[in-house]
Amino acid sequence: MDVQASGNLDSDEAHIERARGLTRLLAEAGPRIDAARELPPDVLDAMHGAGMFRLLVPRRFGGAELLPAPYVQCVEAIASGDGSTAWCMNQGSGCSMSAAYLPEDAAREVFGGARDVLAWGQARGRARADKVPGGWRVTGTWLFASGSRHATWLGAHCPVFDASGTQICGPDGAPIERTMLFRREKAMIDDVWQVVGLRGTGSDTYSVEDLFVPDDYSLCRDADAERREDGLLYRFTTTNIYAAGFGAVGLGVARGMLDAFIALASKKSPYGSGAMRDSAVVQAIVGLSDAKLRAARAWLIEVLERTQENVAARGHLVLQERLDIRQAATFAIHLAREVVNALWHEAGATAIFDNQPFERRFRDMNTVSQQVQGRSAHFETIGQHMLGLEAPLRWV
Repeated sequence: MDVQASGNLDSDEAHIERARGLTRLLAEAGPRIDAARELPPDVLDAMHGAGMFRLLVPRRFGGAELLPAPYVQCVEAIASGDGSTAWCMNQGSGCSMSAAYLPEDAAREVFGGARDVLAWGQARGRARADKVPGGWRVTGTWLFASGSRHATWLGAHCPVFDASGTQICGPDGAPIERTMLFRREKAMIDDVWQVVGLRGTGSDTYSVEDLFVPDDYSLCRDADAERREDGLLYRFTTTNIYAAGFGAVGLGVARGMLDAFIALASKKSPYGSGAMRDSAVVQAIVGLSDAKLRAARAWLIEVLERTQENVAARGHLVLQERLDIRQAATFAIHLAREVVNALWHEAGATAIFDNQPFERRFRDMNTVSQQVQGRSAHFETIGQHMLGLEAPLRWV
């Protein structure tokens, strides 16, 4: 089955340039974002004005329906200004792909507004949805809801149960999980986001108790049987997008760190030494850091572009392509962390001050790498597959 590619080069470049145009504003706002533990109004205005939260929304609902390769370049540009903003952008964009799985009226209600944002987190233990006439009764608690403070809707991933209380499973016997959507004000929000880095994501915990959610606001993410959009973008899963996008967050944070380090080295003369830029060690670390970031970036984009071409011809991803995306994305995070930590050390005492552009990026990068997308275990999955062993595919 042939799938027509969504988007064109001109529109892709326009979105990327708009993202790059926000870098300076975000870099200057970074300390305020960090202190507020959420995105402030002026940052939200700029992000909404540039359409950065609607890049993966279907065109017929007013979105850009951007393909993964240009999309990650937008995320990278935003992250070079501020990591928390880019993290919220990618998390919300992954959530917005649910528009492709909703009935049209529901999708328009959730995503039709220019400032509509959906956020969700991972379930903690007791989450469940029980079938009732016309919908579901939902109870549970969900963690790490990045961007939930500026979201208009929340989502809840739930195991589902029929009217008799029996858990609903698929034909293969595996429990089915559905995602329930509801307006943010329906949930109880718990401000728990006291963390080392990515403070501006406001990744709070939220709960609902016996909340009715109509059938039309319930979906099985990434289920072919429920997909209502035929665009090429929606042949990719949210797992693919989260992996690639968070890899781009790491690359952007590291690029911002390198830019700041070059600016520092161009003017700083450490006590008892000559100018930093005249040091062979500094010269080498700049050149090597740039090479690492360019290499990881090029690989990630190449994997996405090649996969787009293949899926346009074939109609779906194959396992090797999913593994390639996971490998390139996780590698980008690991290499970006290497760059950030090396630059942090070489910047000397300057790097420890809050009023310098290093300390926040150091914390943000090392928080990115602590998240599930940066797990070293992903390389184990790749290695198992390459060795002909059965590999876990949960994050692929």
